[in-house]
Amino acid sequence: MLAPVVDHEWLREHRDDVVLVDARWYADGRSNRDAYVAGHLPGAIFVDLDTQLAGEPSVVVGRHPLPEPDTFARSMAASGIGDDDTVVAYDDAGGVMAARLVWMLRVTGHDAALLDGGVMNYDGALDEGAVVRPAANFSPRPWPADRLADVDDASSRENLVLDARDASRYRGEPNALDPRAGHIPGARSVPCRENLSPAGTLVSAGELRQRFAAAGVTEERDVIVYCGSGVTACHDLLALEHAGFAPGRLFVGSWSQYANDLERPAATGDAPG
Repeated sequence: MLAPVVDHEWLREHRDDVVLVDARWYADGRSNRDAYVAGHLPGAIFVDLDTQLAGEPSVVVGRHPLPEPDTFARSMAASGIGDDDTVVAYDDAGGVMAARLVWMLRVTGHDAALLDGGVMNYDGALDEGAVVRPAANFSPRPWPADRLADVDDASSRENLVLDARDASRYRGEPNALDPRAGHIPGARSVPCRENLSPAGTLVSAGELRQRFAAAGVTEERDVIVYCGSGVTACHDLLALEHAGFAPGRLFVGSWSQYANDLERPAATGDAPG
């Protein structure tokens, strides 16, 4: 399978062999489609998180639950992504949003990778408007149970649980996204945005390995990752793989599911709790 992360040089050498996808998304309500239309990498199609990479939100399942496999397959097919296509996805945030699509494709057996640095590190002219590919054949595949975790798994102290949100949200500082302040007791803070250099590219695999090891990751531990709604946690999961660790599991409902169950405790501060 393709490596979880590729750089712009790799893309230039393999451009005719991949489907390039713009998967940017903004939590502040800005239009990701408008941003794509205003300027995207040449030939890139657009895939929307809310309508194509997530199911119906609720307080029970969280803000971005996985779509049904049939729904996801129809969406990919309509976008022009087929069973045998290799997908390279990017955004304008170091890959923390595009990671969701890449993770979804990889866990269902498709070749997909993040474009390191995304649109912000592209040195050519951007294209405007929308790119449309012919519809393709994309077969439904079930979400693999061994790559997913539920709220009870994430609550168990037997598992190593990583929180991919910014450290301020982990500590419990007020913000507009989380329904309740804090983190899952026992979870370790490994903010996905700290996987990135100041230039918006991934730090080296060795540095990533040190970061995760400092949080308790070993080859033997069962690692579960969550974030606010199961999106940016995928960046930590891809970074784990890029660093040479075994694949972890995604708690899809993440804090948006956990925090809405008021019977479950929340920890605050810098310590796991």
